[in-house]
Amino acid sequence: MAATLARGTTVLNNAAREPEIVDLARCLRRMGAQIEGEGTHTITVQGVDRLGGATHPVVVDRIELGTYMLAPAITGGTVECLGGRMELIGAFAERLDAAGIAIEETPDGLKVTRRNGRVNAVDVVTEPFPGFPTDLQAQMMALLCTAEGTSVLEERIFENRFMHAPELMRMGARIEVHGGTATVTGVDRLKGAPVMATDLRASVSLILAALAAQGETVVSRVYHLDRGYERVEEKLRACGATIERVQGD
Repeated sequence: MAATLARGTTVLNNAAREPEIVDLARCLRRMGAQIEGEGTHTITVQGVDRLGGATHPVVVDRIELGTYMLAPAITGGTVECLGGRMELIGAFAERLDAAGIAIEETPDGLKVTRRNGRVNAVDVVTEPFPGFPTDLQAQMMALLCTAEGTSVLEERIFENRFMHAPELMRMGARIEVHGGTATVTGVDRLKGAPVMATDLRASVSLILAALAAQGETVVSRVYHLDRGYERVEEKLRACGATIERVQGD
């Protein structure tokens, strides 16, 4: 963004390749910027004197998309995620398919259905895009807590990103964490419990687990949620969830 109005040519090496970067470059180009290479590791920007107005549809939030895809996966049923596109979540969708979750492309988005019975255990390794997103690792762990068999999740992007594991264990999950690897052995059912959210993705992973747990779960410190999920409780209620946000003491 800074380079679009800087004098001369700017070259960004080791650039992020995520769809959000590509979408930003397309928006800036519509405003008059001269940008090449978005979606690769090298982006070249030739500065211009000024930018102009433009109309641009913002790309779907792929992490929010993946999170809501996991709701029917963990509880059963079918949900259509409007605006979803497979190219945004290819590696994630591949792991869901291996777990026994059907994903169908529709004219309006992606329809997600849990196939019969428990989901299958699958292994997950987080990687930069287009690999499995680290920001869906916690939510995927919630799903695998009730899978048939043992799953191994390897976190290669961020350190100390299994803080949600002890909270899931309060709900009856069987999880062992060793460094950057978590081993999850599926159980028949999770149980409601008071749990504490430690960050944005951990917050929503506990909500997903609670949707499938027996009894009531109270998730505290959910102020993290609003950074990444707009009106999450309203959207889940619209799909049939029994969820409400309450004021703490």
